Amino acid sequence: MTNATVTNNPLLIGKGLPPFDKIKAEHISPAIEQLLAELEIELANLEANVTPTWAGLVEPLTQIEERLTWSWGIVGHLMGVKNSPEVRQAYESVQPQVVQFSSQLSQSKPLYEAFKALRESKDYANLENAQKRVVEAAIRDAELSGVGLEGEKRERFNQIQLELAELSTKFSNNVLDATKAFKLKLTTKQEIDGLPASLLSLAAQTARAEGEENATPEEGPWVITLDYPSYLPFMKYSTNRELREKLYKAFITRASSGELDNNPLMERILQLRQEKANLLGYNSYAEVSLARKMAPGVEAVEKLLQELCDESYNAAVRELEDLKAFANTYGERFGHNSPDLSVEEIQNPKPPRTKRSEEQRKIQNRNDDLKHWDIAYWSEKQREAKFDFNAEELRPYFPLPRVLEGLFGLAKRIFGVTIVPADGQAPVWQEDVRYFQVNNEAGDAIAYFYLDPYSRPAEKRGGAWMDDCIGRAKMVNGIRLPVAYLICYKTHPIDD
Repeated sequence: MTNATVTNNPLLIGKGLPPFDKIKAEHISPAIEQLLAELEIELANLEANVTPTWAGLVEPLTQIEERLTWSWGIVGHLMGVKNSPEVRQAYESVQPQVVQFSSQLSQSKPLYEAFKALRESKDYANLENAQKRVVEAAIRDAELSGVGLEGEKRERFNQIQLELAELSTKFSNNVLDATKAFKLKLTTKQEIDGLPASLLSLAAQTARAEGEENATPEEGPWVITLDYPSYLPFMKYSTNRELREKLYKAFITRASSGELDNNPLMERILQLRQEKANLLGYNSYAEVSLARKMAPGVEAVEKLLQELCDESYNAAVRELEDLKAFANTYGERFGHNSPDLSVEEIQNPKPPRTKRSEEQRKIQNRNDDLKHWDIAYWSEKQREAKFDFNAEELRPYFPLPRVLEGLFGLAKRIFGVTIVPADGQAPVWQEDVRYFQVNNEAGDAIAYFYLDPYSRPAEKRGGAWMDDCIGRAKMVNGIRLPVAYLICYKTHPIDD
């Protein structure tokens, strides 16, 4: 790696919108190594010359933190949305150094003492409320980061921090890899019975991606995966109970065996969290977690959870019993199509008029005890029967542009903001990613956000989340506007 390559590294820009179109996996290691070397020098200089004032402490410290957050935040973001062996390897190669520097920064005694001195100074009263909160949070976070530990205890604390970071990364990678590894190939019409056209199109497209060049929605073959847009519709619509069971068990046992087994990782994480809590003087990791949150303590959280349970449990039991009764009464009348039962029939069930065959009796008996892989299927059938409503029938009416139009209209009515497309103003990490500008009532920009709407099981972790790209801040030349990541995991448009 030449100095010229390091100097031109897009991960070292340190400000503004990330140049996602230029960032590559090979940029990660040299960029982070150079950045940490520079930040260590800046931290040493700050510790040697720190003064307990906003300008002499908070502002220079914020610059150090933001440089690290900007570069490492981009890398972490790519781990979530653009995961690859190359990105993983680079991430894992420098993660220990990042964790070590973060510990060094958060455990800095000179900075911690300066924050406490600032809180006790006359200048503190002149600070804005937001600034006072920054000072208080800095003191609290330093204490939760082990600034008060000495000798072997500090060394052990830092070892725990490093191991927890590595375990968390491995855990997430295992889930992603286990999700990608499972494929359920279907080849007969009986195996796809009940599946909607949208899922058949998705399954055929997945099959083509897996090498079945001639796969079609009508003739197959079809490949079902544990990716949520594939898994959930199958569980809701497939009439094949055995296949539902197979898919359900595969889904809930992801990363629970073999090389991708997360069980020992979870046990180790729990052990380390408890040890970390004890080192900090807490009885449990829950207490450590709540130290940064609004809840007054573990007991208050448990009390709220118990109250929610008390209020909802009986209703849940009734709903399950209703579902069992529905499945037992109408199970043999569904056949391979959606039910045509009226609301009156649902509310006043009558025994089926046709004579049941031995096979139907077996089905009836199996429905007496609904299993986990039956709940989604029978819930969907019950909803169709009660309300004459099928979610698949609505799908053509809610393409993403129309959904966004409704969502943005709602945001305007509630918050008075106007959200407008800003595509092309920011580099993106994948062609489907959109960029939007948020304007106030006067038409001035007040924020921006990326929208990454679709699932990509080969490289994007499951779930949906929001994260910071750039935080809002008061700068010398004005207000720096915030930029957020809005990550979803919806079904990608299929065929037409």
